Amino acid sequence: MNKGKSPFVIAIAAVSGGGKTTITKLLNQKLYNSKILLFDDYDFNGPDDIVEWIDKGGDPNEWDLTPLVNDLKALLAEPLDYIVIDFPFSYKNLQLGKHINFSVFIDTPLDIALARRVIRDFSNRSTHNILYDMENYISRGRRAYLNMLKTIKPDADLVVDGTLQVNEIANVILNNVNAELTLKNI
Repeated sequence: MNKGKSPFVIAIAAVSGGGKTTITKLLNQKLYNSKILLFDDYDFNGPDDIVEWIDKGGDPNEWDLTPLVNDLKALLAEPLDYIVIDFPFSYKNLQLGKHINFSVFIDTPLDIALARRVIRDFSNRSTHNILYDMENYISRGRRAYLNMLKTIKPDADLVVDGTLQVNEIANVILNNVNAELTLKNI
């Protein structure tokens, strides 16, 4: 039980299709007294063209995350033990990064992430739509994936192998969070 402490905020980052949302939801089920926030539940003011944004440096602070930050602040005032956030920018966005206690990067190979994304996003779409997206990925989108590996992954408190089964990933995260909390309580 919380007993007046601020909730411990865990950020889950990965490339698109890397497992952020799946792991965030699973952690919510496994953690006592927790709530989640999902990045994709919001409509943020940010760059219109993600690849162009990446090519200009990809500064996460160009995104106005006020709605997510406001929801996080509201949850921080609740008597929770944990808040788990599906959040691709980890510590890099100053609006939200200062509230994160532990950042996880799920290191999913790009081919697996791409296959998951196609299965997730194109199951009811035409072959033409899939081929168009694959061409876009090769010519432009892959740069965004690679940028995350260079900018977000190195700052994570924990990097987890994204090829593990989802329960294994969650258990690795939980073990590391428990170790982190044990260290902070000593």
